[in-house]
Amino acid sequence: MSKLCTLKEAISNYVHDGDTVYCAGFTHLIPFAAGHEIIRQGRRDLTLARATPDLIYDQMVAAGCAKKLIFSYIGNPGVGSLRIVREQLESGKLEWEEYSHFGMIARLQAGAAGLPFAPMNQTAAPDLEKNNPNYRRVKDPYTGREVVTVPPLTPDVGIIHVQRADANGNAHIWGIIGEQKEVAFASKNVIITAEEIVDEEIIRSDPNRTLIPELIVKAVCLVPHCSHPSYTQGYSDRDNAFYLNWDKISEDPAAVKAWLDEWVYGVKDAEEYWQKLGAETHKRLAVKPKFAAPVNYGDY
Repeated sequence: MSKLCTLKEAISNYVHDGDTVYCAGFTHLIPFAAGHEIIRQGRRDLTLARATPDLIYDQMVAAGCAKKLIFSYIGNPGVGSLRIVREQLESGKLEWEEYSHFGMIARLQAGAAGLPFAPMNQTAAPDLEKNNPNYRRVKDPYTGREVVTVPPLTPDVGIIHVQRADANGNAHIWGIIGEQKEVAFASKNVIITAEEIVDEEIIRSDPNRTLIPELIVKAVCLVPHCSHPSYTQGYSDRDNAFYLNWDKISEDPAAVKAWLDEWVYGVKDAEEYWQKLGAETHKRLAVKPKFAAPVNYGDY
């Protein structure tokens, strides 16, 4: 059964005020277009979860979408702080929970597996335990030693950008693999955004690349260039200039408002946003083809 719809329809149907939303992707495949659509639709009081918030959450916090942040690292990658998020945290306007990277992924794994908690070896950062009551210790029933535990994370909505998917929601991802699979299986509703929608036969031709199966997907949206200014392996490069420029923009609330007015509220969708970036940017972010060697699965 086809789950194809527009991104606007997917956000309208599955993202509601007060939800916990996880926009997945590590370094690349960050679904910025979905974050912008959430802003355009005026969602409020969201809990935004993400191992590495990146600019997508700086923008959503600036737009007033969030009441809380759950994370394991905050920063403008390669540049500095997320200025807006940092100001909101330091002023007490934004609730927050901080974990180690492993703690964050352990929460997702527990959520995906339906477990009551995830055990870990004692963290090298004991201050996290002092400041986050969700870190707790239990006795290992086999050795008697203490282990650290974290509770499951089960987002109301997981949004995952992929290189290609079929209309049913079976999705291929390649390049750097982040927490996409764990997010998908832990979330109550999964929205896939894809560079391409392809025939089921293409997905079936390389089953090991199918990280997300259709049975857990609610909506599939064709959204080329969804990840800008991050990158999508094989489709577009990272816009490093954007990350540098955002650091300057985010110094000034008036500049942030002007940027949101022009680049989010002032465009109707991701395609209009991409076209507005212009041919020079398109050319700068274009990538040359580099194909992997074919894999012989055999035919029986």
